[in-house]
Amino acid sequence: MGGTDRLARAAGDGDAAAVARLLSDGAEVDGLGGDGRSALDLAVHAGHVDVVRVLLEAGADPRQKAGAYDEVTPLGLAAMYGYVTVAELLLDAGATTGAQGRLDYPPLVLAATSVEHGHPQMVDLLLRRGADIDGKMKGRSSLEWAAAFGNVRMVHHLLARGATPSAKALSEARAGAERYSKAVQDEQKRQEKQETYARVVAALRAAGVVD
Repeated sequence: MGGTDRLARAAGDGDAAAVARLLSDGAEVDGLGGDGRSALDLAVHAGHVDVVRVLLEAGADPRQKAGAYDEVTPLGLAAMYGYVTVAELLLDAGATTGAQGRLDYPPLVLAATSVEHGHPQMVDLLLRRGADIDGKMKGRSSLEWAAAFGNVRMVHHLLARGATPSAKALSEARAGAERYSKAVQDEQKRQEKQETYARVVAALRAAGVVD
């Protein structure tokens, strides 16, 4: 196993001491391991703060490709998993908040929608660092994606932070409710989700959206 492979493995395992030693011995900081992923990519994916710090201090590129299919960036991964401290390190090292990666995903949308209730602290960090709260991914803003998924907590959070309460968000909530109703057979689950979507619609109307 070469130095680059050992570096990637140590990074994924969270062994900051081994990472520092391998870099000192000449391992390429942004080299790809046997699975085609870099040390920084694997360290961010696992949320290893100390390893991310060591790699960035050694010159790792915070804007490099990341993910199993090179679909995102390190910041995109951190946003997806809610690793706020990791994201701070990446932003301090020069990562940007706009659409990025092979699929042009804005980290803000990923932070708002990657899990059931989103990552509010990550959303707040990205907004503090200049993310466009109305930035689009596939034609939808973070608010519109959250509404489509019936994520009432994130809808409230984004509205409180200044997201534009668009008519599209309202239509996305209604379309999401209809899709869910058709897809789910369990009557209780369907009713609970319909109530959730109703709260999303109510929040958007309270914010000024009209039919």
